[in-house]
Amino acid sequence: MPDGIDDIDWAALEHAYGPADDVPDLLRAAGSADAQVRDEALGELFSSLCHQGSVYSATAAAVPFVARLALDGPGDRLSLLWLLHGAADGTGRAYLRVRRAVAVALPALLGLAADEDASVRRAMVWIVAAGGEASVPLLPLLRARLDMEDDAEVRADLVTALGLLEVSQDAGRARNRALLSAPEPVVRRAAATDLLRTSPLPLPAALVESALDAYGAAPADETGHPWPEPYRPLTERLMDDPDAALRAVERGLPLAWELTETWRDRERDVLPWLASAARDAEDLYRVARVGAALEGGAPAPWLAAHLRSDDPGVRVAATHAAVRLRVPGALGLVLGLMDDLPEEAATVQPTPFAAPGMVVPAAVEVFGAAAEPVARRVAARPCVQWLEVLAHFPALAAGCVDELVRLLPASAGVLAALGPSAGSRAVEALRARARAGDLASALALARVTGDATAAVDVVRAEPDALARRTAAVRVAAELGPPAAALLPLVEERLSAPARECRADAAAAIWRVTGNACDTAPVVAQQLARGGDLYEPHLGALRALTAMRVLPAPARSAVERIATSPRRVVSGFPCDGSPHPDLEARSLARGLLALTGRPAGAHTVSSRSRA
Repeated sequence: MPDGIDDIDWAALEHAYGPADDVPDLLRAAGSADAQVRDEALGELFSSLCHQGSVYSATAAAVPFVARLALDGPGDRLSLLWLLHGAADGTGRAYLRVRRAVAVALPALLGLAADEDASVRRAMVWIVAAGGEASVPLLPLLRARLDMEDDAEVRADLVTALGLLEVSQDAGRARNRALLSAPEPVVRRAAATDLLRTSPLPLPAALVESALDAYGAAPADETGHPWPEPYRPLTERLMDDPDAALRAVERGLPLAWELTETWRDRERDVLPWLASAARDAEDLYRVARVGAALEGGAPAPWLAAHLRSDDPGVRVAATHAAVRLRVPGALGLVLGLMDDLPEEAATVQPTPFAAPGMVVPAAVEVFGAAAEPVARRVAARPCVQWLEVLAHFPALAAGCVDELVRLLPASAGVLAALGPSAGSRAVEALRARARAGDLASALALARVTGDATAAVDVVRAEPDALARRTAAVRVAAELGPPAAALLPLVEERLSAPARECRADAAAAIWRVTGNACDTAPVVAQQLARGGDLYEPHLGALRALTAMRVLPAPARSAVERIATSPRRVVSGFPCDGSPHPDLEARSLARGLLALTGRPAGAHTVSSRSRA
């Protein structure tokens, strides 16, 4: 180990786990003659100095010693170079200091760019590329190495590094165009990837084809690429142009799901590819989500094998896909599932965040009144996962009130939908549960009797202040004017730190008071300052639509939601339900129409909008 390691006050520096006073011993162990000791020490150094991509003050101090070990140490040169690359490519408050330290250490290592081990040569290219502007003086070295390198993978990495560091874009593009005819597919792929990165949109069709040809000859997993910004993996760059991405799908790249998650109105394009690639329940729920955006109604013979699967989860997912696609006979499939696999059909969860038993509610959502046979089966054998469908069939729900009472509080929503026709037994049961503090039953009681006293009492009895205010917002939003007594609690939520909470409170106040002048601007702020939108923002759109107002600060956000060719509202997780972005766009267009500026007056192709 070089002199000077003990001259550093390591305890005053920090790494991922606190003071860095253990780093000197780890560096000494990394230089041990014992391979096992070196391996354990390097693992600790990686975890401490480059923890999940973050670097620290101790990282900068350790770089000179790591570089010396890589050059003169007893072994593990490649791992030490990877550690230097992680340092150069790291993020965090100390990243500039760390990058400077690597730049200072790099000249002594340049001889390794010609090492006999191709993996070492590749690692050196990665370190140089990670240096960014500090590595620009090394461009002549990279160009020379490209001319003499005989390993295809190293040549490809040199092409990428040169593209990222090249000061003359014209020279870089000329070199890459020439390399499109290189004999090595990986080199052609690297050249095409860099050309696509710097090409304007829409991407040139001929260049896309060249890239796909090279990718087909040398597929790559780019999820763990070693390159810094502005590098763009080929598949990611193709996704910037929906027509280029679709061409990639047609050429066999598994991008169909990513395409429809990124771009609107591409469901019909990708459905055949998703269907043909479906192998498990997760794949089938993706098909269901895509199918929910289409008119559907066509036979889907490819589903037959999945519907006969020995895996109950696959059969449930396949039936869900048939429902969303409106496949002829889909309701019969649901009925059969309810008979053959009642437990699985009621309890299978497509994701940990999804409600179980979604296939039966989906049948009612999709087919409406035509799904009465399904609702009849639920009424005959009610279970908590399916009860919500009876809210759409009040006559059937009224015929099984006793069973609904037994299933409280899960059935509270159905009894609420029945209103006064729920009857006296339901009122008694709801009142008893409301006295016990069940808010869902108290809300249902208000719907059935018109008296919100029990709901107000449940809210006021909540011992936790935050939970009390949150419950007050829920009750006011659902009941409106009868919940006026809760307005002081709801108004307290107007000072909540989260915009979403403030917007919910404002919408609830509007439901109680009808005053949009003071509340609509608060709701609008959730959209105006939302940035990347997600499903809860639908609540703000619904509230403004109900108010029939669109405050000026939110107009640009609403126009973007209405007209963007890209998805605006995220749709994770995929549980087979329609993508929330569909409702967001519909709400935004309706809101613009209500407020005097319809969306869609100027339409252009997705290529020109990209």
